[in-house]
Amino acid sequence: MEDEEHIRHCMLYKFQLGRKASEAAKNICSALSQDAVSARKCQRWFEKFHEGNFSLDDKSGRGRVSNFDQEALQALLVQNPQITQQDLATTLNCSQKTISNQLRALGKVQKFGKWVPHELTDNNCNQRVTICSSLLSRQNRLPFLEQIVTGDEKWVLYVNLKRRPQWLDKNEAPQPTPKPDLHAKKVMLCVWWNFKGILHYELLPSNQTITSAVYSAQLERLAQALREKEPALINQKGIILHHDNARPHTARITAEKLHQLEWEVLPQPAYSPDIAPSDYHLFRSLQNFLLGKKFNNEECLKNALTEILHQNHKNFTTEGLKCFLSVGHK
Repeated sequence: MEDEEHIRHCMLYKFQLGRKASEAAKNICSALSQDAVSARKCQRWFEKFHEGNFSLDDKSGRGRVSNFDQEALQALLVQNPQITQQDLATTLNCSQKTISNQLRALGKVQKFGKWVPHELTDNNCNQRVTICSSLLSRQNRLPFLEQIVTGDEKWVLYVNLKRRPQWLDKNEAPQPTPKPDLHAKKVMLCVWWNFKGILHYELLPSNQTITSAVYSAQLERLAQALREKEPALINQKGIILHHDNARPHTARITAEKLHQLEWEVLPQPAYSPDIAPSDYHLFRSLQNFLLGKKFNNEECLKNALTEILHQNHKNFTTEGLKCFLSVGHK
């Protein structure tokens, strides 16, 4: 075996020439001996050189940074979870490669937060906790989950594009995927459900949206569906309606209709679609079903919606309502 220190000098020389580790290992073996250095060993030393550590001491031959301050790294991440690797490297006076390795060692991964309608104020956050805590307390005292009827609206497109990965050669450009038309043909789905499943749903005429007058008329049709499917709720336990704070849901004409029907309305924190069961539970499943599908007419679209809505069995809808009681409390 050739002198190890001499081989390390050769690897550093090749690195400074801008060679790749595999190429350097091949050249060194060609010049010295067939087993002078393996490509993997050369790769480890090149990783060390990339981190700015040019010491040829074999004790650090794997390129590990023994004096790295992980506590300082973790403190920076707690202070600003959105900080970039480049800023971390500058602050901690090390290479970006070192930061990448240390983040991986800590088990850190990058995740995007979900888009929300508004940034919640402290009052909004406190309201979420207060409402969800009271609902949990009420459920523990006198279970009311089976009395909840929840509903919402969602735009459904006739053409639902899905961007799919393509198997290509390394230097081959992928085929582009066009964005959806800004004025794509769509219909509004209005759906209500409880712990047993779908109770009632409607499709509004193409490109028509919801209004308080339309919503009030829908509530009357929902009441008729409940008389047929859940007579015990109507006659004995009573309906507890949950919907979000959209204007058609809170308008005077809607309030009058709910008073006429004698339905209790469950409180919903402001700007919190993430704890509205239809948004985070039912519609997420529906959107996954629709991705990549195209519908030529309303009948085809309605048949597809009927299929997916009636596939959602009792366990699915029950879990959705249970999550509603707990998610905003976390």
